[in-house]
Amino acid sequence: MNKMAVHHLTLRQLRAVSSVYASRRIAIAADRMNVTQSAVSVLLSQAESALGTRLFDRTTRSLSPTPAVEQIIGIVERMLGDLETLGSVISDLDGLERGQIRVAATPATGIALLPETVRGFRAAYPAVRLVLDDCAPNQFYSIIREEKADFGIGTPPADMSEFDRIILHHDPLFLVCPRDHPLAQRDHVTWKSLSDEPLIVSRREYGVRDLVERTLQDVGGKLRVANEIGFLYSASWLASCGMGLCIFPEHLARAVRDPGLVWRPLVDPVVTRPAAVIMRRGRTVSPASERFIDMLCDNLRTSGAPQTGI
Repeated sequence: MNKMAVHHLTLRQLRAVSSVYASRRIAIAADRMNVTQSAVSVLLSQAESALGTRLFDRTTRSLSPTPAVEQIIGIVERMLGDLETLGSVISDLDGLERGQIRVAATPATGIALLPETVRGFRAAYPAVRLVLDDCAPNQFYSIIREEKADFGIGTPPADMSEFDRIILHHDPLFLVCPRDHPLAQRDHVTWKSLSDEPLIVSRREYGVRDLVERTLQDVGGKLRVANEIGFLYSASWLASCGMGLCIFPEHLARAVRDPGLVWRPLVDPVVTRPAAVIMRRGRTVSPASERFIDMLCDNLRTSGAPQTGI
């Protein structure tokens, strides 16, 4: 026999060894494996050749295990059991019967876009653990880059060289202001009418700050900063205190529950901010993550947000 070529062993050969050991009969093993008796004999011979030792002493009526197979049968059974477990785990992952999703989103994005999807996903797939990282805006891209999250929900960066994205929708920008403010009496508010208004805005490179500043310049206005904030949703309570007006994406504006505040669409021009699923470039998301993203897309579509492609 050839000396020890264990790496040449196949799964079918291991199953033949296990079946013959359990039944002591080639015919019974062939039945269990749904192959011919001659095929089982060939598989046994191949396994013995690969291992370099005889596994069964054959007679005309039966097979007797050798000391060698008695020594290795426990290992063979564990290997076959591990493979069955592997198949079961993969099946469970595909069927969303186990697994974990790690999602990164700023508090504003979470409040505006995620509650309905999170509630629906947890109800439909309770065995999948959902972990949400409510990160600061300046941490968002690094969390995805370092794969501390499977994906994030937010605004795509200008430089997409390290990321892939799926655009969910483009959210129009809305004004949020106190109910007794003169602009609150209008159905729509023009950008130019904000020129002399104190605005609560996010820090540079946060939120919608660049969009607001650029749009005001385009209409001949000027940004008058009343307060700079790190978290976009902080602007709403500052506005309710009379500290200034704020500009939110539509979904976040509609999520404001302060009875002293109202929201109005901004026009001339209509300006939108994209929201996207963002992941590290080249990474494959799990079946559970795919389902979560599908549910989020469906929920945003039914909420009336304009849709776009990838």
